Amino acid sequence: MRGYALAALVAAVVTFGLTWVVLRFALRHHIYPQIRSRDVHTRPTPRLGGIAIYGGILLGLFTASRMTWFAEVFRHQGAVWALVGASTLIVFIGVFDDLYDMVWYAKLAGQFLAAGLLTWQGFQIVSLPIGGTLIGSGWASAALSALVIVLTMNAVNFIDGLDGLVTGVVLLASSVFFLYVYLLTVRTSPTDYFNTATLIAAVLVGGCAGFLPWNWHPARIFMGDSGAMLLGMLLAVSAISVTGQIDPQTMTSDSSIWLPLLVPVVVLSLPFIDFAMAVIRRVGAGRSPFSPDRRHLHHRLLDLGHNTYTAVATFYSWTLVLSLSCFLFMLWPWWLVALFAAVGVAACLTLTFWPVLQPRLGRGPAIPSELELAARRIRRKEHQR
Repeated sequence: MRGYALAALVAAVVTFGLTWVVLRFALRHHIYPQIRSRDVHTRPTPRLGGIAIYGGILLGLFTASRMTWFAEVFRHQGAVWALVGASTLIVFIGVFDDLYDMVWYAKLAGQFLAAGLLTWQGFQIVSLPIGGTLIGSGWASAALSALVIVLTMNAVNFIDGLDGLVTGVVLLASSVFFLYVYLLTVRTSPTDYFNTATLIAAVLVGGCAGFLPWNWHPARIFMGDSGAMLLGMLLAVSAISVTGQIDPQTMTSDSSIWLPLLVPVVVLSLPFIDFAMAVIRRVGAGRSPFSPDRRHLHHRLLDLGHNTYTAVATFYSWTLVLSLSCFLFMLWPWWLVALFAAVGVAACLTLTFWPVLQPRLGRGPAIPSELELAARRIRRKEHQR
């Protein structure tokens, strides 16, 4: 555990420091786009934070490579360089898109190129948690793995619309996934706790933790497409790596073993739901599935009466409840997990619809609006002067 903690700490510290450097550079050279109609923020803000996250995660991985504990993880140099190369490609595509607005099919082609590089070097789904079904390492495995990586990248990118939203959601998802994979590894390989899936989850936690202070509302910098796609890709790679470290024959004997692919799907259920709804909505209207609009889940929460703080807190709550409900199957009996899930979902539903419920309970306006929050910040600054 100490090796993972050190790698995560390095990723967090480096990301925090690099974010300041990137922010100063972007402000000095005026590298930030104009406000778009679908944007929630009201002032031009740099979108290059993904570069800082990328640097922090790479330094976290490099630190791990210097530890003897992770010798087996870095033994396959081709896989390591594929991970670095795919990450670099995705960050380059994301930065270019944030600055110049790439056409959607060129962006999608770049995503599949990065995913293909990863699957080519062994990041493939080896088995499915359905009776220990083996896929093998042929074209079917490569195609399915690449599709999962691309879908996850876009699902995470689609919810990147509020300050601190993606950073916090991925931080919570990665934390729960790290605990799940670590405990799973202890059960299946008690003599060696160090593997690729857990290491990637650890540096993801560190990268998000280092970036969140800069990205919290009101955000001074955004991660942009480069950061959102990078986080989504690494989450998918971490989940895919789990399938290669489990003996499929044990999947039917231990109820916790069939969760390797279910856990990442559940912890990212909200991004996947938002992605599916957006694609259906846009294709149904005869538009590109990647054409922008203002009908994402976070936009609907704002329209419901939430402000940025409570909308983000709602996403955090759903992510935490759903991910913990899945994770706790490893530790608790099913009926206790079901009870926890029922109470958690009820609490999340109440929080989601609280702006509608509170006035009906006769308690006045539910949540202060964004204008009221902005006025409070202005008054606070004037008072400090």
